[in-house]
Amino acid sequence: MKTSSKTDDERLLSLIDECCDEIEKELTPKTLHRIFDCVVTENEVTVGDVTFRSKRLAETVKGCDRVCIFGATLGTECDRLLRRYSPTDLTRAMVLQACMSSKIEEVCDALEDELRAQGLKLRQRYSPGYFDLDITENKKLFDMLELKKRIGLTLTDSYQMLPSKSVTAIIGIEND
Repeated sequence: MKTSSKTDDERLLSLIDECCDEIEKELTPKTLHRIFDCVVTENEVTVGDVTFRSKRLAETVKGCDRVCIFGATLGTECDRLLRRYSPTDLTRAMVLQACMSSKIEEVCDALEDELRAQGLKLRQRYSPGYFDLDITENKKLFDMLELKKRIGLTLTDSYQMLPSKSVTAIIGIEND
């Protein structure tokens, strides 16, 4: 995991390095993605028979005939690590939390890099909860990809993803 800092506090830098190392050893990130044809209108993006109502998403993927829908997670061990340290070492738990946030972004970026290496031109990824794409739309993504069955990612009744360090997103694929 890449780290850069503007601090020169050696104890903090050492703790960050320890947490990043622990994450690398303990966690097994998983991703799942599929590419779908889509139809974009002014306020909606329709993928198969599933419609996402969001003007901002439609603007983001305007001109695309396909989208990549994906889920990514650091796995259940991330939540176990946080529970292990939270009661006894809050500073370590907070640093782990930050390092895990960075790690899940790295996982998403690596998936995008993999898709680009296949010759796909991608737009910015867009997740439920961004702007006007309601968080409840996550249920549609979970169903489309069977995320619980395939990578162990679940969605609570209040639309919180478990494990906590997880991402779902829609990425427009530019036409050739």
